[in-house]
Amino acid sequence: MKKISDTKIAILSTNGFEQSELLEPLKQLRDKGASVDVVSPEEGSITGWDTDTWGEKVDVDVALADAKAETYDALVLPGGQINPDLLRVDGDAIEFIRQFGEANKPIAAICHAPWLLIESGLVKGREATSYKSIKTDMINAGAKWRDDAVVVDGTIITSRHPGDLDDFCAKIVEVVESQRGERAAA
Repeated sequence: MKKISDTKIAILSTNGFEQSELLEPLKQLRDKGASVDVVSPEEGSITGWDTDTWGEKVDVDVALADAKAETYDALVLPGGQINPDLLRVDGDAIEFIRQFGEANKPIAAICHAPWLLIESGLVKGREATSYKSIKTDMINAGAKWRDDAVVVDGTIITSRHPGDLDDFCAKIVEVVESQRGERAAA
């Protein structure tokens, strides 16, 4: 079993991410010693959405064009409506997510971010949750949707909304630490 402090995690996001759904996993994972990169198709920084207005800017650590899934142990997908809606039409973002799925690496998606799992073909036949407004999308994509704070099916971790963040982050740590094997050298 590996320790979270020995892992490298990517958070894939663009402008319009739900403020807490990026910042809280970033903080909690870094506080536990994980190396965490914010990966984005944007350069410089991205801006969050906080309740009903634009929120804080977050520095982008790695451009999506330069990111390689084999460099990371896990992937976190923050929600909000804007962020995953923009990313699900970005072929490079979808391919990056698919590479984690093909490598059977943990992928954690919260709120509307399961749209990205749908687009990547990763929810069919899996138990999952999401924000309630995309429940039908999830079911239509073949997910076995549940209304639980966190649902884990294999290496796919899903949560409903910001109120689930502590459970979501704890489950990311648990699933990542349960993985065997080593990531490729960067």
